[in-house]
Amino acid sequence: MGTVGSGVLNIIKKNNGKIEQTSGQTIVVKKVLVRNLQKYQEFAEKVSLTTDFNEILSDPEIKIVTEVMGSLHPAKEYISGALSAGKNVVTANKDLMAVFGSELIKLAQDNHCDLMYDASVAGGIPILCTLSDSYVGDHILEIQGILNGTTNYILSQMDEKGLSYAAALKRAQELGFAEADPTNDVTGKDAAYKMILLCQFAFGVHIKLSDFSVQGINHLQGFDLQQAKKLGYTIKLIGIAKKIADQLFIEDAPCLLSNDALMSNIKMKLCFANCK
Repeated sequence: MGTVGSGVLNIIKKNNGKIEQTSGQTIVVKKVLVRNLQKYQEFAEKVSLTTDFNEILSDPEIKIVTEVMGSLHPAKEYISGALSAGKNVVTANKDLMAVFGSELIKLAQDNHCDLMYDASVAGGIPILCTLSDSYVGDHILEIQGILNGTTNYILSQMDEKGLSYAAALKRAQELGFAEADPTNDVTGKDAAYKMILLCQFAFGVHIKLSDFSVQGINHLQGFDLQQAKKLGYTIKLIGIAKKIADQLFIEDAPCLLSNDALMSNIKMKLCFANCK
């Protein structure tokens, strides 16, 4: 019931009429797992809270488990338990799916369950569903994208308002765009995990984080963006996967984009472009 969890609950309650009209089903959020019951008492009137995951696993009425914890553990154990219990799972955990995705997908198949993780990469578009359905008969040559909103906001603040990296990061944290510990975002790791998943869908390859170059924005300074601007460029953290002579080049790093490029003008929202 953190930022994401409470948001999921509010969206379901707010949009349940539309969901029922579209799908013919009513979603009831029956139980929410929390670490500390007292901390989340404000939600106690909206939904039943528990600190025991077994209450969710053993409840036959619960058909879908939504994981919004993040990180690898104990999220992996909870998802594995839910799938083994015959429950469908929805997750936006790109770290987990990039590292343990194959194992969890097989577990879902073995138990005849759905494991839905479209929201793990640019969920607002959504790109994974598009790649798996709309482009299933096509040969994709190249993917480029801004895949991390936190770093995109920081770079935009540095570029437009002349803020230092530290000041831009602090503002992002104050506004809730950056986590208290932004390491995965600013070092490029978050975007790199998304590239791993995109490559699985677009090119059918299974790669690891150590298989390609990953650089973040944490070493960039205002001077770098100022010099780029003088030369007619903008700096963005870009994920790239491109077929070259029957091999795959992959990189996640800050790139110089000309000011008239599509992604140069993306100031805050995630962008996905150049899928051929």
